[in-house]
Amino acid sequence: MGALSNLRVVDLTQVLAGPYCTMLLADLGADVVKIERPGGDMIRSNPPFVDDPDEEAYGGYFQSVNRGKKSIELNFREEEDREDFLSLVEEADIVVENYRSGTMEKYGLGYETLKEHNDDLIYSSIRGFGDPRTGETDRQGQPSFDLIAQALGGVMETTGQPDGPPTKTGPGVGDLFTATLNCIGILAAVNHREQTGEGQYVDTAMYDSMISFTERAIYQQSYSGESPTRRGNSHPTLFPYDAFETEDGYAVIAAFNNNHWAELCDVMGREDLAEEYPTTPERLENREALRAEIADWALEQTNDELVGRLEGRVPAAPVQTTEEIFDDPHIHARDMLVPVEQPGADRDVEIAGNPIKMSETNPEPRGRAPLLDEHREELLGEDADAETADD
Repeated sequence: MGALSNLRVVDLTQVLAGPYCTMLLADLGADVVKIERPGGDMIRSNPPFVDDPDEEAYGGYFQSVNRGKKSIELNFREEEDREDFLSLVEEADIVVENYRSGTMEKYGLGYETLKEHNDDLIYSSIRGFGDPRTGETDRQGQPSFDLIAQALGGVMETTGQPDGPPTKTGPGVGDLFTATLNCIGILAAVNHREQTGEGQYVDTAMYDSMISFTERAIYQQSYSGESPTRRGNSHPTLFPYDAFETEDGYAVIAAFNNNHWAELCDVMGREDLAEEYPTTPERLENREALRAEIADWALEQTNDELVGRLEGRVPAAPVQTTEEIFDDPHIHARDMLVPVEQPGADRDVEIAGNPIKMSETNPEPRGRAPLLDEHREELLGEDADAETADD
């Protein structure tokens, strides 16, 4: 049993932020019922596929963030489906949705209405700009995606090379970080309800979350009055803390304190640099010249050679490809690659495991993502095939 095996979550989310949040809850043991609109979550058809998208039920995008959930297809324009939804809410602990502000109210299914059917309900929303209940702004009601959140929240302005354009991060941090914060908010609300018997509304906005994510830029602006911008892989207040090209790739070196700096200089055979620049302010003032010295040294060796020479003395690591991650014994020992069934394919696929590790109730993906409407009979006592035939 997982740590949250006593909780049922009614999940109205789609695409990435909301499904990632409820995926975390499912990995922790919650019974997550995914309510899908007619035709299903819009990312069911997104690639990649193992072989044939016409045969496979869904692609890797949907599989990764919807594992271990149950699925039921409902159309909120239909009164009977709204009643079925309310019957599920009455037995639920948590409802999560990531529609634009006002969408649930349009169907007569907003928080206040659901609370009448379940007075200790925890209702959680993930939106681009939050909900008026927690702070009204003129942005609410606008659509938002990861790219929008990263652009507004300062992530793109502080990511990329100094002479290059603003750049989004590879992973969708606008979605994923927001989802993680929302999950924390839900669990805090569950704890509050255990103490008081009261449910509540939990609201996490993508734009707000990116302000939290770029906390360094916020305090730099406040303290210095200067707007932080792109620095490549370097750090504004630490040196060396950067990526360096090697003979066969790139490696990172984090030798910003005095002891690590002295060790790096020793490995490089440049004790003179340690003696000439022994303090952080001196190294920061001369960072360009010192970076060039380290870069020249790094180019003379492979990733393995560089990391091997610094191991145990200076924090360093290769910049790995995903293929190299799949070959890393650490990843396998930590159960961070999990095989799951891929319906319609002739082999299992691997998805990212759960990084939260617990001694008694260890989170884990609890099976593949659901087929559309797969659990109708279990949840509503109705045969999905019969319903489809009737339609």
